[in-house]
Amino acid sequence: MWAKLITGLIVVYLLIAVGLGVYWSSEPDVWDVPRVVEQDAAALGKQPAIGFATTSTMIRLGNSLLEKPGGYITNDITPPGLWLDNIANWEFGVLVQIRDMSRALRKDIARSQSTSREDVDLARAEPQLHFDHKSFWFPSTESEYRRGIQYLEAYQVRLLDDDVSNAQFYARADNLRNWLADVETRLGSLSQKLSASVGKEQINVDLAGDAAARQSTRSPQEMRLKTPFTQIDDVFYEARGASYALIHLLKAIEIDFKDILEKKNAMVSLRQIVRELESTQQSVGSPMILNGSGFGIFANHSLVMANYISRANAAIIDLRRLLEQG
Repeated sequence: MWAKLITGLIVVYLLIAVGLGVYWSSEPDVWDVPRVVEQDAAALGKQPAIGFATTSTMIRLGNSLLEKPGGYITNDITPPGLWLDNIANWEFGVLVQIRDMSRALRKDIARSQSTSREDVDLARAEPQLHFDHKSFWFPSTESEYRRGIQYLEAYQVRLLDDDVSNAQFYARADNLRNWLADVETRLGSLSQKLSASVGKEQINVDLAGDAAARQSTRSPQEMRLKTPFTQIDDVFYEARGASYALIHLLKAIEIDFKDILEKKNAMVSLRQIVRELESTQQSVGSPMILNGSGFGIFANHSLVMANYISRANAAIIDLRRLLEQG
């Protein structure tokens, strides 16, 4: 009798865990950035200032990680969160973009020049957001990230203060180029890992273009690159999360850097990047990420994702060149 009771409880627990797992695996919807920015500013009784859109979007992305169905899942140590590696990798993709933007704010965008003082709240927010993303407690990842978000909120409020010495956001072409350079390297890496799902032979071009270049250890002239089968879905969902975050950040950039983008006639280029990234958010029609080879009979979801990521990355390179022009 006890065996049947225990077995029944285990079955019920597993059914509940599976149901919760399906629900917790759902990704948040893309939101209307301009409308939400207006709402956030109205809630503070102010008109949006330069930089408010970017900061507001970062805060909302951070809260999305912590408050979506199931909350923050990456550091879960019990089912069903323990089983949900896809949404955990999606979270990491979003988190990397938040971290990169927080570093860009602290290092460049909130400072008038390299010798000026860094903003006190941004200096506290960045290390909080770089805390170990898998820590369960003592302290927990969620508590550290919430503290980082609070510092961003403090900076955001100070941006709306009329005191010019309080907080600043310098919407300059060089600041935007520096952040886009980080985005470019992130997307380039994801594109390579996605494309390597089928394996490919590649000539070593690490030192190409510089006859005097050297590296610490020797590398073979030809290499075979292949993302292991067990990591294909991990890279796929990390790219999907990174794209989700970038869609919102680029829409915020469109608001805060509007004058620069219009002066450089680069607004259309920015919107095309967003359009490419929006394609990465289409519903996945398969219960699992397929890894068909080349032109085989099975789909290769990684190559489709790599196509969108590569096109967005190429457009970012073109946008950075455009911003460099006088």
